[in-house]
Amino acid sequence: MESCAAAMVGRDDEQARLFSFVAARGGGSLILRGETGVGKSALLAHAAELAERSEHEVLRVTGVEAESELPYAGLHQFLYPLLAHARDLDEGARAAFDAVFGQRAGDPPSVMTLGIAVLNLLGAAARERPLLLVLDDGQWLDAASAEVCGFVGRRLTGSAVKMLIALRADIPSRLDTAALPETTIPPLSEQAAARLLDQRHPGLNARTRRLTLEHARGNALALLELPAYIVGAADTSDEVIDELAVPLPKRLQRLYSGRITALSETVRAELLKGALDGVGARAAATVGPVSRYRMRDAEEAVRVGLLEIDLRTGDFMFRHPLVRSAVVQLATPNQRRAAHAALARVHHADVERRAKHLAAATIDPDEQVAAALEAAAESATRRGGAMAAVAWLTRAAQLSENHEDRSRRLGDAAFVAGHAARLGQAQRIVQSDPAPGGNESPAAVLASAYSALYEDGDVRTSHRRVSAAIEELSARGAREQPEVLVRLVNLLLAISQYAGDAGMWTSTRDLLAGMGELPPHSRIYRDSWSDVVRHGAGVAPRVESAAARLAELEPWDVTRLAVSSYHLDIAVDYRPHLQRIVDRELETGAVASGIVMLHLIMLDQTSTGEWDEAERTGLRSLRRAVDLGYDLFAQQSRGYLAQLAALRGRLDEARELQAVVDSWARPRGLGFLTQAADAAGTTAALTAGDFEAAYLHAIGITPPGEFAPYAYQASRSLLDLVEAAVHTGRAEEARAHAAAAWEAGLPAISPRLAILTFGATAMTADDDARAADMVARAESHPSAARFPFELARIRSAHGLRLRHANSRTTARHYLSAAAASFDRLGAAAWAERTRTELGPLGVSAAGAAAEPATLTWQERRIADLAAAGLTNKEIGVQLHLSPRTVGSHLYRIFPKLGITTRAALRDALTRDTPVPEGRAPDSAQN
Repeated sequence: MESCAAAMVGRDDEQARLFSFVAARGGGSLILRGETGVGKSALLAHAAELAERSEHEVLRVTGVEAESELPYAGLHQFLYPLLAHARDLDEGARAAFDAVFGQRAGDPPSVMTLGIAVLNLLGAAARERPLLLVLDDGQWLDAASAEVCGFVGRRLTGSAVKMLIALRADIPSRLDTAALPETTIPPLSEQAAARLLDQRHPGLNARTRRLTLEHARGNALALLELPAYIVGAADTSDEVIDELAVPLPKRLQRLYSGRITALSETVRAELLKGALDGVGARAAATVGPVSRYRMRDAEEAVRVGLLEIDLRTGDFMFRHPLVRSAVVQLATPNQRRAAHAALARVHHADVERRAKHLAAATIDPDEQVAAALEAAAESATRRGGAMAAVAWLTRAAQLSENHEDRSRRLGDAAFVAGHAARLGQAQRIVQSDPAPGGNESPAAVLASAYSALYEDGDVRTSHRRVSAAIEELSARGAREQPEVLVRLVNLLLAISQYAGDAGMWTSTRDLLAGMGELPPHSRIYRDSWSDVVRHGAGVAPRVESAAARLAELEPWDVTRLAVSSYHLDIAVDYRPHLQRIVDRELETGAVASGIVMLHLIMLDQTSTGEWDEAERTGLRSLRRAVDLGYDLFAQQSRGYLAQLAALRGRLDEARELQAVVDSWARPRGLGFLTQAADAAGTTAALTAGDFEAAYLHAIGITPPGEFAPYAYQASRSLLDLVEAAVHTGRAEEARAHAAAAWEAGLPAISPRLAILTFGATAMTADDDARAADMVARAESHPSAARFPFELARIRSAHGLRLRHANSRTTARHYLSAAAASFDRLGAAAWAERTRTELGPLGVSAAGAAAEPATLTWQERRIADLAAAGLTNKEIGVQLHLSPRTVGSHLYRIFPKLGITTRAALRDALTRDTPVPEGRAPDSAQN
């Protein structure tokens, strides 16, 4: 029987009904009807416990299928413990029992005669205390027993006897016409099913949990037993578990096996084709409508409760996903292959489904099938199905007709497996195809280097091995494995990026220079990942050109281009695509790429001021990386979370995370992460107003007056170093650093670097006119609204400069705008420090924050862009809104600011006087 605890989750209504039934005065009967495994047995056990606590005597009986044709076998089970009370009955009643239980010869009594005798026996047994009869699996009662139980059940009112019977809803029962009260036990709700699964199987990975919930569909028994079999199958096979027919334990398989094997051979074949094609269930990761096999002439399966008919389409559907799984498991290998061959013909126009069925139908090597599988794997990878692609490529290798194609396909399978967070499987795949002479194959180098990088952050050994593999392939002419060579090159670039070391980058660039012309994407990665100060000029248009057809790229190439866009500060253009595909990649696709996508989404959310969302994204990436044992990505997530905590003023948290990242990354030579930690330390010190500490952190990234080679934070921390230097009296160092930004051409490299350069120049300018011009250039930059924190810092610093120059009115404009921006961002310490500067100007802390807060964060972004001269269409492109939505926002913004034209926006956004209400806007549409 199912455990009582299983049914007690999400069964409040059923428990209440059973409590009323047991506690009611007098006798009665009740049938619990529900699907197999739904939890009826547990509810019976719960009712029995209630009855025992209420001083009832409880008799438990279970129907047995093997005895369902034996007359009175069920009644004998029920009455045998009570036959001692028969001595108190009259001779006629005892004779009836003797006749039906074989104690004397003669014809059995009528149902009425026997039924009255049973009622008398139950009454005698219940004289001392009430009696509860509990019958589980009542559908297996033999016909004679069922008739008597029905007769008795209808006549228990007024007695001290209660009868509780459980029946399967999917199997006809002889008690169906007994006219007894009944209640339906439905499957558990989605919420209750998830709660039960999490209670009994905590710590399941997301995919196993999803598969269990989908296939159990609220069935308590399946929720309890499926996870171990799904996990076990995944642990013992390199192929992904078939999401349409998960492996069933014997206990679940037996629920349907008798009915399935009793079907005619033709109907079983129809059910098998339907099951293998996913009839009656959602196909995993399917995009758009999918045409599934239509089962025909299967009414026999409907009659025995295996199928049902879709009232909308008239098609046959499996009654439960477990039926589909049982059908597949009960078929022989030859039957399954024949069904797959038929389905491949049905789906001849569908690349993936045809290939899947062909692969399952084929035994001997077949190049056409192998090529079809390879094409299907490529298609699946591009739509978030990298895990399925691994299985299909491995199978394609098995079906290859020559060693060269087999090795190539195994290499592809290992490469995709590495990106799909199956590093162990990738290693096993390459080990199955050793290189001639015992040397390590390029595919093996790729697999082991990815493992070393992701799991332990080993850049030194990985760089050495990948470089050696590239040199060896290049020495051989390398044209026999061009794709493998490109993969090695791109991995070498990623390793070099994480190292962030000038010597390693020099070695990498020298090696690649000797190879001749690199593929266009690899050239983009080389120039943007290494050092944008020295190599980033003109790269942004190349990224935009390469990303013009993102949907056609494999997920790792999407991610690599997005990393380039981050270094060039144009990630906001690619974030919508990443947000559309990241969930599918994390679920069934390139999981490693999915984690990097989360990093990029978080970084862009941080830049654009969406800090709550950024924190949620960062925590999600951290959890996923920790679950997979990817220490590199976990520490990267912590580094970004440290920066965010520092911005928000949670300094203890920021410094703790900074220390964790630094202590892990520095011994490993991971300059990318140590620089992230130093940047977080710089920001924390600036937030705390400790400008000396901030300066020391900043020069740990790069010396003043230059940008350290191959240190990606060197240019990104430009404003930090300058502001810290200004506040600590290091005016020469500050001016030298601002001048270095111009000499390096930073404004031409990226929008953020342009704004930082303008801000740094404004902070260090000798004359007020140049400072004002630089601030104006920062404010009017087309991308200024994308970097609200940097813009607020520039305004705050300029307002402070103006206050010291005794330009009180203009100073109030800038300081008030900065304080409002810091408030909206949640940078409380920065807002408080700015409001403190407003005090001598006669503006109270409350007054400094009240007026700008009338705009929401989204409204402020739109207003800033409109004030910069962008049209509604251009604003919509930047913020991923329709022009009509932008116009609607502006209609709400204008009255809040007390203006009626776009031309008045800029002044309204910076003034510090109260805003009159009530004037209607007249030019929100543009």
